[in-house]
Formats: sequence, structure tokens, C-alpha cells
Amino acid sequence: MCDDRLATVLYLSQQMQRPLFLEGEAGVGKTELAKVLAAVEGTHLIRLQCYEGLGIAEAAYEWNAARQLMEIRMAEALHATDREALSRDLYRREMLIERPLLQALTQPKSPVLLIDEIDRADEPFEAFLLEILSEYQITIPELGSIKAMYPPLVVITSNRTREIRDALKRRCLYHWVQFPDARRELEIVRRKAPRASETLSRQAVEYVQRLRTVELFKLPGVAETIDWVNALTALNVLSLEPDAVRDTLGVLLKYQEDVERVMEGEGKRIIDELKAAAIIR
Repeated sequence: MCDDRLATVLYLSQQMQRPLFLEGEAGVGKTELAKVLAAVEGTHLIRLQCYEGLGIAEAAYEWNAARQLMEIRMAEALHATDREALSRDLYRREMLIERPLLQALTQPKSPVLLIDEIDRADEPFEAFLLEILSEYQITIPELGSIKAMYPPLVVITSNRTREIRDALKRRCLYHWVQFPDARRELEIVRRKAPRASETLSRQAVEYVQRLRTVELFKLPGVAETIDWVNALTALNVLSLEPDAVRDTLGVLLKYQEDVERVMEGEGKRIIDELKAAAIIR
């Protein structure tokens, strides 16, 4: 469930065949957008999860070394003397092992390529992506360029733990994904936690909305709201109560410092505000 601005930039990304670069806090739905896009388009989702040290061999392709070695041994057994022919055989297309980026360029239908949390990858990896994002192709020194017949729908996400270089951003359409307002978040919770009572869902969303105004190390995202409502439902909680909040804070918050701050007073203040607004009775 997205607002008009996000829907517009997503539409333009498809029409202009430009990658969509999404930044925002963790848990606001950036990855979910790519999943839903693949489901709506009825196409395959190819996901590249970024991490420190990610390289070409893990992200794009690598040569099948075991098969190449077998070819060399077979040539030796047959006393083959044409070294140039052997070299060509060792680096033919069938010898490539495709990783997510190359897979996205060789599908019979445009897939959704999700490059998730690119801010976790090293900066040099961004340079490797430039050719893919602008030309939808990969150049392999031993083989040449492989260009997509059906360009993928590219979604790149970042939690902004570091700044991404302008060279990559210029090749994309950009959107900052904000936390949803209470109305939209409640609609999301209704869809993702259908077993929860309407009263509990509304109270939990209002609680989280106020909690995001507190200075915390990590603000709870929509994903945490959904998990929290499902956890409260599993405990047969029908209406938000201080004891239920205290016992389940580990579902909503992920740092002990944040849990302590809420338990020391911020949590009670929010409960009192909800009671004063007649959201909790």
C-alpha cells in the first residue's frame, strides 16, 4: 500500500526502463515493494542481498572451474595440440555459472531484480553496477558483452548506513520511503495480521506512531508493527495493556537501550496519552 508519489515514481520507472532507487529506514517496506511488484507483474523475483565483501563471483558470474579442469584433463588424455581451440572451449558460454545479476539479464521475460541493502556492500561494487544499470548488460573479458533481450525491472534499496555515490544515483529514479501515517499503517496491519481484533490493531498502530516520536537508537518499522500485533494476538490480547506492552517489547524494539528507555517512562507516557484520547479504555 503506497502513496501517490511512490506509485508515480514506480510507474515512471517501468515506463522509462530506469532502475528505482529506494532509501528509507529499515522496515518501511522497500523490499516488500519489489516482492509485490513481481507478484503483480506475474514475473520472477531475483534478489541480490548485499553484504560487505560482495564481489563479481557472488553477484554476477563465475567460471565453472571444476568443469574447466575436466576439459583440460580430457584434452591431455586425447593428446590435443590445438591450444587456441582448447582456450576457446574453456571460456565458452556453457562454462559460466550465473549469479543473480547475470540471471536477471538472461530471463525469457523481464524479471524484477532486487538489489537489496546496497549500502552494506563496499563502494567499489557500485562501479561494477554502472554498466548493468545504464545498458542492461554485463561485459565479460573472456567472452564479451551479454545484453538483456528483456531488461529487468530493477529495484535498489538502501537503509542509508552510508552515502551512495552520485554516479549510481544518476542512473536511477529516486524515492525516499517514509514511515506511513496511522491510516495507511492500520490498513497494512489489517492485511498482514488479519487474526487481530480491530481494537488491538488500532491501538497498536497508534502506540507505534507515538513511539516513533521518541529518540530511540532504532525506530520500529512497519515490519515490527506487524510482528508485534501478531505476537499480541498469539497471547490472546484483545486490547493493549501496560503488562502486555512490557512483556512483548522485544518484538517491537531490537536494542536493550531502547527497551530500557521505554520501560523507564516513555511507554507509560504513551499509554496515558492513548487513554486520554480515548483510544484505550
